[in-house]
Amino acid sequence: MAEVPESEPIASSSVSLAGADAEMKEEEGPSPEKRRKLDQGGQEKLEHRLGGILCCAVCLDLPPAAVYQCSNGHLMCAPCFTHLLADARLRDEASTCPNCRVEISKTSASRNLAVEKTVSELPSECKYCACVFPRHSLQHHEEKKCEERLTGCRYACIGCPWRGPHHECAAHEAACASPARSAADVIDALAARERLYQEENRVYNQVIDLLSYEKITFNDLQLKPYRTEEFVHKLYYETSRFSAFGAQWVAKAFVNKNQRDPTQSYERELSYQLILKSKTSCPLPLQWLALRGPYGEAAVRPRVAEHAFAEDAPDSAPQPLPLADPADTNRLLSNKAIHFRLIMFLASK
Repeated sequence: MAEVPESEPIASSSVSLAGADAEMKEEEGPSPEKRRKLDQGGQEKLEHRLGGILCCAVCLDLPPAAVYQCSNGHLMCAPCFTHLLADARLRDEASTCPNCRVEISKTSASRNLAVEKTVSELPSECKYCACVFPRHSLQHHEEKKCEERLTGCRYACIGCPWRGPHHECAAHEAACASPARSAADVIDALAARERLYQEENRVYNQVIDLLSYEKITFNDLQLKPYRTEEFVHKLYYETSRFSAFGAQWVAKAFVNKNQRDPTQSYERELSYQLILKSKTSCPLPLQWLALRGPYGEAAVRPRVAEHAFAEDAPDSAPQPLPLADPADTNRLLSNKAIHFRLIMFLASK
């Protein structure tokens, strides 16, 4: 009997075996490398989807910290939430959710801790090296760990202006020309640094001097919102009368005093003035400063003001309330009242 050629039956069996192997591999699933790529692609898509779902309904960005929600569950970051409440206060309207228009307030809105924790775990790129880190650890990396972060030369105290990536700092300091500068140049740089230091500490030295005054008093004030009687009912704040140095006083506060409609501006500023309400037979040379009181919600930088109150000059000039963070203006406007402590110093006669 003639032998069967190799090409016909053997090829057929080999094809069938190859097909069986392929079917088995398909049943087992994709290879580990392909599975890893699919997982990475799916994870990236999930992160993008979560970013779109968990973003703020106002600014459409991921919340940096606290997350508030209306009664229907729409999310807002803390800055946008306080901005909405401040806008409503300025317009004398009820604040509403930008999505569903349900009324929102500090009492009706609630924080969503689950969303806050989820957002903190989402990846974000370092602004220096473009490496990806969870959002909760990104700030620490950018400020302390990143080799590309901006830093200064250790000889900056004697006038070196260099700033650059952290990994280049050692090479720069090794070749820095500042240590070889003349004594006169170094003295000029130290003098400029001393002037800056004195300017920053001037207000503290001024307060220390004021504490030596014999007549000192303080009041924890509450400014309540009111409306002017003009065509545009502009918002202002005013305290009840309070006593100090045998006289009656009132404090007033204004929002963007030189702007007709503060709702048209994103940047807002509170200014205040002190008003003498009682009669006085002689001028009262007064100095004062506003600070965060026991019921206040915003830190205030100390800044001393002065005015000689008299019958013909009962009002001090309005001056900005020096908030440590300008964004706190909206936080104060979103409250029912503004609280701060007023310390007053009367020069001895």
